[in-house]
Amino acid sequence: MTSETPDLSGQDPNTPVVVGVGQSSERLDDPGYRRMSAVELAAAAAREALADTGADTATVASAIDMVAGVRQFEISTPGAPAPLGKSDNYPRSVARRIGADPARAILEVVGGQSPQHLLNEMAATIARGEAQAALIFGSEAISTTQALAKAEDRPDFTEHVGGQLEDRGWGLEGLMSLHQASHGLTDAPSQYALFENARRARLGQSREEYAAGMGALFAPFTEVAAKNPHASAPVRRSAEELVTVTEKNRMIADPYPRYVVARDKVNQGAAVLVMSVSTARRLGVPEERWVFLHGHADLRERDLMERADLSRSPAAVMAAEHALEVAGIGVGELATIDLYSCFPIAVSNVADGLGLKADDPRGLTLTGGLPFFGGAGNNYSMHAIAETVQRARTAPGTFGLVGANGGSLSKYSVGVYSTTPTAWRPDRSAALQAEIDSWDAPEEARRADGWATIETYTIKYGRDGSRTGVVIGRLEADDRRFIALTHQGDEDMLDLLSAGEPIGRRVYVRSFGFGNRVTTDEQRMDALLPRREPVLRDDYEFVTVRRDGHLLEVTINRPEARNSLTPQANDELDEVFDAYFADPDLWVAILTGAGDKSFSAGNDLKYSASGKPMWVPKNGFAGLTSRRNMTKPVIAAVNGYAMGGGCEIALACHLTVADETAKFALSEVKVGLAAGAGGLVRLPRAIPRKIATEMILTGRQVTADEALGLGLVNRVVPAGTALEGARALAAEILEGSPTSVRASLQVMAETEGIADTVDAVDHPSSALDNLMVSQDAIEGMTAFAQKRRPQWKNR
Repeated sequence: MTSETPDLSGQDPNTPVVVGVGQSSERLDDPGYRRMSAVELAAAAAREALADTGADTATVASAIDMVAGVRQFEISTPGAPAPLGKSDNYPRSVARRIGADPARAILEVVGGQSPQHLLNEMAATIARGEAQAALIFGSEAISTTQALAKAEDRPDFTEHVGGQLEDRGWGLEGLMSLHQASHGLTDAPSQYALFENARRARLGQSREEYAAGMGALFAPFTEVAAKNPHASAPVRRSAEELVTVTEKNRMIADPYPRYVVARDKVNQGAAVLVMSVSTARRLGVPEERWVFLHGHADLRERDLMERADLSRSPAAVMAAEHALEVAGIGVGELATIDLYSCFPIAVSNVADGLGLKADDPRGLTLTGGLPFFGGAGNNYSMHAIAETVQRARTAPGTFGLVGANGGSLSKYSVGVYSTTPTAWRPDRSAALQAEIDSWDAPEEARRADGWATIETYTIKYGRDGSRTGVVIGRLEADDRRFIALTHQGDEDMLDLLSAGEPIGRRVYVRSFGFGNRVTTDEQRMDALLPRREPVLRDDYEFVTVRRDGHLLEVTINRPEARNSLTPQANDELDEVFDAYFADPDLWVAILTGAGDKSFSAGNDLKYSASGKPMWVPKNGFAGLTSRRNMTKPVIAAVNGYAMGGGCEIALACHLTVADETAKFALSEVKVGLAAGAGGLVRLPRAIPRKIATEMILTGRQVTADEALGLGLVNRVVPAGTALEGARALAAEILEGSPTSVRASLQVMAETEGIADTVDAVDHPSSALDNLMVSQDAIEGMTAFAQKRRPQWKNR
């Protein structure tokens, strides 16, 4: 036995070993281009992995009892297109092609960490004796799909396989919120650019210095890619060429030109086969093919807006350090390193933490990196694992590290590989994750208003030359963190972001229904987005208004769409109610719907499904559901259906009059949504909780009479007379003092959250103090004494 021949005689039979790796690829201009689907690319890589074991491939395939697939982009997000079709069971489609019939098939969540995470998980499963052999694979055929999507002879990649599948879902929770999406953070370059610019500020570097550093980091990657037969862009580029902006190397998101951004137009597949030592022996896999997983870790960073420091991801560094700790080695003992490289900071973040330099003689990639080798979607790191395993075999006893990143510096999985035999070693990722989750997080201001300072930023560049600034900042008043966009055409703010050192600069932010906007100062904000005067006008498109003395009647005028609301209709209602609450001569308002079929069907789902921009006013749906200080009564006149958001509007009103045809329901669960405009909160407070819960969870409709019995409505009137009934109720209110009405509503609102009755009764309110010195109070008592009708002044 030589020093290079490991002693495996005493190995635990359940010890997991990697025994086969494979890669496949094709480029559109290859002479033998075959128009392979993602399934075919993965199957080709899987066949390579089977052959790589050195054993009989059919026998090895029959021993596979688990397969796990990494998601392609076309099955990674809701509504993602698949122009050429797709498999309904990707893992089993691949397994069938190689003659495997596993008991268990897994489709992993989204993220570039998936390949290494799956290998860590599958190895642990084998170590527990719960499986004997697992095949892990992933692939992308994005180049082929984009090239042939509109071709007359385009292939059909549709497959109906069926069978057992453990679909773990997208796993997008926490990676992107609706709030972030409404502020332009829907793409990876923009999010990573925020981290990149924060890092530049921390390092105190100029734009030129930082760009040079990105170029120096990635230039060696291009040299590796140029030698890799599977690389999608095998071209050597200098550091200067990588970061010099040209027509071909246009800016994507400051500070990223195109050459340093992950390339996802690839046709690539990769596979890794791991099995127990006993299975490898039984199948005749030569021991020189065995590679052991010495160290491993899986950690998740805090969500974007919860990170104390936006210039780094300490969780990723912790994962790498812990994997090395489990392996029992230091960074200096690594022979090969591959750090996930979608953007420069994904590499520099971990390199900084581990003390690695850009010019480390070992290099920081084995494939060539995502911008040059190719993104391969979520599956890039499967190629890194394949390269690491091959290098480990050619240099027995050495160690290689793979760092796999997912999300926005969010999820990080690490593996340390060597041919040196080792027992399976559990990691402490769960305990470390608990520590990460306990870190203090900045408080976020979803609605940001006032002076602030810039914490980090980027500028997004469109192909048409357009620019949009994205800013994360801190409010001066309370240090809460916010995200904001520049307003269209605000060149002053864009110039501030694109020149000099904007981080730490003072700016002004204001919130709107469509999101936060940031500019240089308050005067500039007023000029770009003038404050709306709260007055009624006569040219609304989606509502009509009628003023009758002290009464305002508002009608949602979209009967052809069952009075459902679009963002534009919501904005008009918000404007109308702003005017109502600001006008001292308007004392009561009625809201109803045009026609006799529907009060409101809620959100216009056809509009929502159109892909057009969505927003809701700051005061909520219909300008009411999130409105505070509603100190003048609003009556809902419900004619017909009040469904979903329509029911939530009625719940937000102080009083409700329904005609006998009315029906109420929170029907959101029927269309995969939830009653997020107040229904989930107000309905259980308005009617018995168990009945409210039933309505919410089933979408059950409640008739007008049942709603009356539950206390959901005040009055039921004959069909077609809801508006008349509301007018009668309004007339009764108008007989009383508008000042008393206003004070009464204010005290009710102030004490609603006070649980103890006596504490609520004793709650001091300025409303009562002001009422007692009002003209209306004096007039009311005087008129009573003089036995005449009072003449209310509303003051």
